[in-house]
Amino acid sequence: MLETDLLIDTELSKMHLEKALDFLHKFYLLPQSELFKNVSKTVEDGVGVLSYTATDPENKWEVGIKIRATNPFQVKFTTSAPPKLEPDHELDVLKEDILIGLHTFEDAIRQSTLYFAWVEGEDIIPEAPPTRRKKASFRMFGSNMILIYLLFFGVNLVLFLLLGVIAAIIAILALQFVIVLFSDRLLLRTSDWKITSDNPRVHILEYQLPLEEYQKFQEKFNENIIIKMKEEIYQKSLGVGLTPTCELGEETFQAYGFHCQPDLKVSKVVDVYSIVQEAASKFNITMPQVAVSNTMIPNAAATGPSPNRGLVLITTGLLVQLEEDEILSVIGHEMGHLSGRDPLILFSIISAEFLMRFTILFPLVALSPFIYLIVALGVIFFVAKFFETRADLLSAMKIGQPHVLASALRKIGYQRLHAERISPTRLPSWVNFDPHPPIYFRIDRLENMKSPPEVKNPLIRSARDVVNGFKRTLGL
Repeated sequence: MLETDLLIDTELSKMHLEKALDFLHKFYLLPQSELFKNVSKTVEDGVGVLSYTATDPENKWEVGIKIRATNPFQVKFTTSAPPKLEPDHELDVLKEDILIGLHTFEDAIRQSTLYFAWVEGEDIIPEAPPTRRKKASFRMFGSNMILIYLLFFGVNLVLFLLLGVIAAIIAILALQFVIVLFSDRLLLRTSDWKITSDNPRVHILEYQLPLEEYQKFQEKFNENIIIKMKEEIYQKSLGVGLTPTCELGEETFQAYGFHCQPDLKVSKVVDVYSIVQEAASKFNITMPQVAVSNTMIPNAAATGPSPNRGLVLITTGLLVQLEEDEILSVIGHEMGHLSGRDPLILFSIISAEFLMRFTILFPLVALSPFIYLIVALGVIFFVAKFFETRADLLSAMKIGQPHVLASALRKIGYQRLHAERISPTRLPSWVNFDPHPPIYFRIDRLENMKSPPEVKNPLIRSARDVVNGFKRTLGL
């Protein structure tokens, strides 16, 4: 008999904790009733408890699971199995199922949560879903910038028709280099706030509302009124050297005729500048510029022509969903891109392919341009996975918290993790046109690392890990 405990931090209010258990019961246990038995929902010491037993189809082992609706959630696994038959992998899957289920429920609750964020001395910006422009900028200029390079696959033909072969090749390479050179400035233009040593903190108020109240708020107030509310809160707090409070926010709502009873109120202050500064210090690189995009999509990106002229862009959503040590580890990943000069290296790789396309590889291109394009893109994206994996490794080495980075990835990437889990095969997550390796691979790799790992050549180690992970998917 082996017992294992797991604590799961949550943003949920007290009233939503037991609803989360109901969610797991309805959408996780019932649809897979053949895999679970002894399912019960009880109350112990005033706390809701969901209990069930997971069994092996061949009855070689079983795992009793008890989830207590506290904050953090308390999960106990009791494994019964003969010696050497402990279901370690299956236990990891059961843990991950619970984490995915709870993160899914949290995400549903966020849909009826009001968020307000400020940076002292910066403009008042309403919280809104990211525009297509911002999404595109994040994908193109963030991290390794591979997507913006690959856009040139589409414009090559036009330039060749206009300029001729030699001039077009020179023009395309020059334009790509200019984009690399000014990538930090281009990404900065898509942000909402610049973070400096004078204005280092992001202030966030969060109100979890009943769905009906949230809908009333959205119907009653347009963007201009919300900006006025934020301005009033700012003037009564940051404007006079005070920190915004949830009570001040509610007073402002009431002044505008909106009375609410939040299920949960949270006031949060994140010293973003200090977190990035700590990461830069651990990587021994120049402090990059720091900017924030006021969108609730959790994301971070870094770019720049060199470690000495970098930019780190963070979204408010990342600051809301992650704890400070998790934010630090995510920033460590981005610092890994900057310190490794990933944008410049990938520019060189893609430029080399571009030149070979019109020289030694031209017979292959002429034979089948479409097939060549698919293969070339596949190879480039696969190689890009080496650099994303190295950034994870560098964060683990320099920040020293691989398990914390794994936790952050699981929180912000749970939807992709779930998609990879339910897919009949994991091969598509390796061969798609995405520079990131499968998230299950990244999490498993980080959780199996020593803290911190010691690696002589992070890129070679990461490339080998990616290749081995891909081979395991193929059953090799």
